[in-house]
Amino acid sequence: MTQDIWLAAHPYLQPVAEFQAQVAAASANVPVVSSALPHWDRYRDDYQKGIPLLQSSHAAIDLQPAERIVVLLLEKLNSFLSERLATERRDLDDQLRHETDAPRRALGWLLGRDVFEPRQPGLLRYLGWTALARYLGPVVDAFNNWRDEDRWLRAYCPTCGSAPAMSQLVSVDSGHCRLLSCGCCLTRWRFRRMGCPFCEVQDAHRLTVLGIAGEGNLRIDYCESCRAYLKTYTGEGNEGIFLADWTSLHLDLVACDHGLKRSAASLYEL
Repeated sequence: MTQDIWLAAHPYLQPVAEFQAQVAAASANVPVVSSALPHWDRYRDDYQKGIPLLQSSHAAIDLQPAERIVVLLLEKLNSFLSERLATERRDLDDQLRHETDAPRRALGWLLGRDVFEPRQPGLLRYLGWTALARYLGPVVDAFNNWRDEDRWLRAYCPTCGSAPAMSQLVSVDSGHCRLLSCGCCLTRWRFRRMGCPFCEVQDAHRLTVLGIAGEGNLRIDYCESCRAYLKTYTGEGNEGIFLADWTSLHLDLVACDHGLKRSAASLYEL
């Protein structure tokens, strides 16, 4: 499965794909320094207590270079956007350049630890996490290799603390497990096969599957207790397409039509 094949079957996603391509083209012109890896031994106790990596004072990851990446990305994006988004870009760029300490506060706002009122919250959320995910890529990869998955099994991202945007059911040693996927920093982590990842109800009979005609390995899993849902991929391979969140935005509309609620933040409320 390629993106072109997926878009041919879902042409209404083309504007989102075009916007992502514009951001990717601009991002390619932004230099990114490598983020330093944290001292894992210092973070170990916080990890076992359930404190996400970016929220731990013992991990002490320097996010200042990411602030610069956001500002530069806004600058480089100027020549790629449509008129409407270009107006939003100029508004956000002006705020980040002229309000006191705005880039630092903007990243703090993304992580839920600082007060900031962005003029264009949807655009900042998308571009901010695009910058953070790129900057933190080496940290996320190293974290994936370091952590003991069986010691987490929590319903929020071990890297940034966000709720999962997607999940995947995979076979592990002839059994099955659920992998949750963060739509913000792109971390994937293990969770229980059964149980709601939002209210953590353990009763399997309270979990319901909503199949989507013509979507094959994509479905909606929702909890009858809290009415929260999780878009789920039941295949293996092509995770880059099926776990991208934006490629299944139509499932979010189906879930909304069924009175279900999305607990994870969306980067596509532009």
